[in-house]
Order: sequence, then structure tokens, then C-alpha cells
Amino acid sequence: MASPPAADLCGRVTLADPRQSPATAAVVRSAKNWFDQINSADDAAYLRFIEERGPVLADPPDRRLDLRDFFRGFTLCGIKSAAADAVELWMFDPRFDTYAVIRFKPGAIEGARPELLSHWPTDEVPPGVARPAKLQLPALIRAVEARAATRAASDQFSGAVLVAQRGRVLFRKAYGLADRDRRKPNTLETQFRFGSMGKMFTAVAIMQLVEKGKIDLEAPIGRYILNYPNQDIATKVTVAHLLTHTGGTGDIFGPDFDRRKASLRSTSDYVDLYGSRPPEFAPGSRQSYSNYGFILLGRIVEQVSGLEYDDYIQRYIFKPVGMTSTGNRPESERLPRRAVTYTGSGARLKSAEDTLPLNGTAAGGGYATVGDFHRFVGGLTSHRLLRGATLQKLIDGGVKTADGQLAPFDFGGTLPDAGRFIGHGGGAPGMSGSLQHFLNSGVTMIVLANRDPGAAESITLFATHRLPPN
Repeated sequence: MASPPAADLCGRVTLADPRQSPATAAVVRSAKNWFDQINSADDAAYLRFIEERGPVLADPPDRRLDLRDFFRGFTLCGIKSAAADAVELWMFDPRFDTYAVIRFKPGAIEGARPELLSHWPTDEVPPGVARPAKLQLPALIRAVEARAATRAASDQFSGAVLVAQRGRVLFRKAYGLADRDRRKPNTLETQFRFGSMGKMFTAVAIMQLVEKGKIDLEAPIGRYILNYPNQDIATKVTVAHLLTHTGGTGDIFGPDFDRRKASLRSTSDYVDLYGSRPPEFAPGSRQSYSNYGFILLGRIVEQVSGLEYDDYIQRYIFKPVGMTSTGNRPESERLPRRAVTYTGSGARLKSAEDTLPLNGTAAGGGYATVGDFHRFVGGLTSHRLLRGATLQKLIDGGVKTADGQLAPFDFGGTLPDAGRFIGHGGGAPGMSGSLQHFLNSGVTMIVLANRDPGAAESITLFATHRLPPN
């Protein structure tokens, strides 16, 4: 499927404006030259440009090509805002089929290079841009198939896609290679690592135990994890805080993780490593994504059920719905259907094996097929995994933060184009995944990829931007 012309992508915004101040004009020239180099220069020429004439980047030199890969293919549209201390420009991101904003600090003196401050995706669109037309399901399926095929042909997507409605599979297909050295293709039975998508299983496990009266969402976690080292966490952070990322429990990744990665085999290993840390902020005051918080939820499942986390989800989630290809088996075990992870692009594409954790956890990192995730959705919507009222509580519930806003349980969200959905995304070097089941239309989108984050979302977001809400 061909991309729309730049004028259609950019609407009425432009990079050229005779009323620009000299400082703004200098930022625009620098940004335009930079994006020309991003999309056309070879690696050596690009690095020389950044060193001599490009914008000032905060990234260390060894990350400059990674940033180039991130922005490759973007369309630089025009000015969003301009002030003495910052100039913001619109960009179109073809991977996510959405817009982004990039922010520069103008040079202090004439001729000085501007500094890249930040960049972020946005749900906004530039003035004069029409949102994508809604497509009925037959046309949407054709568009999704074309999108996946185009990105696979340009080696930007390698994985599997499944689209269903109310349990009926409408489209499923695999693309690319599971093992590039052996030229082994991906199939619909390929097991892809799914990153944080595993948090869905942890959330369901917690709610199953809530349903049985064994867990109180408002109880402090010290009720279930006895002798937890930090008392502020044990007595002030509730189970609901962990499910909403409002507990201030922090992440697991960083120098400590890198040093100890080979020995982190169980939830208790993570608690031994991170359990003495104080909360990063007052529990319940705000929201900040916490992989460690979901590790703690996995530990709670173990303490309450008397089973190891993996045994619990196998017995009470995977087995009841027939998810026979999903698990958290260690990376040291050879699984013939598990895809090799690949990070980077072009000549710098390589295996991401050295970045993988020892095994999947309650925070994610396991593996599954698109078919198994479809069976998981079926188990939820047929109430085989949770009663209707319990599932609704997981969908609608949350924690009110200090500003009075509801921080929802981490089990879906709302997209302006397609309405409320349940699901989750996941990504890390060499893995990308997305599951979205839309409650109004009953449409399920599942994409898994053995490439970097953005590979799966490039398909799901393209589809959901065109999906009618009903």
C-alpha cells in the first residue's frame, strides 16, 4: 500500500514561512538537513554530518546510529510552535501510522547548531490533516494484509498477524524469518517472545484470587508477602497500586539487573535484589510504569496460591483455554518453534540474544503464538477465566491519584479512533507484540514480531486508526 503524498500527511503546516525569526529558520534548516541525512546518507557520512553540521544530540556517540534508525522514514512536516527557547516541529511516523513532535533549543548565537531536546508521539494531528477514513471489515482486512506485506517486503516486519471478530478468525498469516541463518520462515505456530504482554496473565491471576476471596485489592502487600524488607512498601503499597503502576516500586532494569541477570530465576530472587528500595514517590500519588510492581504481583500469586508463578498460570490460565504454546521456559532451553530475536536494521541487524533475561516473569518476557493469544481473548470474553463482574472490574477499575484522576488497572485502554479495548503491548530489543480486543466492535487484533519495538505496532495502529468503533 503506497504512502500518501507528503502534502496529505502534513496538512496546512509547512517548514517555510517568511515571517520566521532567524533563530527559528536556523532550526528548520538544521532539522531538514538532518532528516535528509537520516533518510539518504550511509552510516559513515551520517556520523560525519552529526559531528560537523548536525543538531547537538544528547545521545552518546555509540547511540547515534540507533537514533537514526528510530527516525528513518519519518516525514518532517512543519512548525507546531516557535519561541525563543524552543521550536517544536510536526513529524509523521510511518511505523506507528501517527504523528510525533520533535523539540529543539535554538542556537544561542547566529550560526550555532540547535540542540535536540526531546521527541514524543501524539494523538494530535497537524491543522488540515484528515484522520484516516474508517473501513468496514472486509476492506480493513485487505488493508491490513497489504500493510503487513509491504513492511515485510522492505524487511521492516517479521512475525505473524491474526484478526478476528467475536471469536471468528478473519485473517491470519505469518511473514519473514524465524531464524535468518537457517532461512527458517515464521509460521502461525512460531512462538514469539512478547515482552510486557505477559502482564495480562498476572492481572488475570490476581483477579482470579480476588474472585475467590483470597486477595483484597485494597490490602497492603505486606499482608501477602511476609517480611518484605522495606516497610514503607509493605505497609503503604496496596495490590491495586501495583496493578495501576501507582505504587512507586520502580523498574527492574539497570546496572543491578545487568550484573545479576544470570541469577534472577524467580520472583523471590527479584525481591532479594530490590526489596530494600524505598518507594520512588508516595504510593497512590501518581503513576509511573513499574515492571518490579508486576514481579511483586507474581510473588503475591505464589504466596496466596501455594504454587510457583509459572505453575499457577499454566494450571489456571493456559490449560483451561488450550494455550499449549505459551510459557516462560528459560532461554537456555531449546524450543524448536521459538523465533530468534533480531535487533537493529539493515547491515547492523543482529541477534538480540545477549539482551534477553534468563526466563519470562510475572512482568513479561515469555513466548506465545498469535493463536494462543486469540484463545486467551476467547477465555476472557466467554468468562471461563473470570466471571463477568470480575472482568468488568478489571476493565473499569483503578486508583484515584492525588490529582483526582483515575489511574486504570493495566489491562487495556481507549483509542480515540476505535473505543475501549482490553489487551496490552510489549517490546524489548528483538521483540514486539500487541493485542487489542475492542469491546464495542468485538474485533481482535494480535500481532507478534521477532524484531524491535514498533514492528508489531506498525500493523495494529494502522488497523485501529481505520476501525469503526462499532
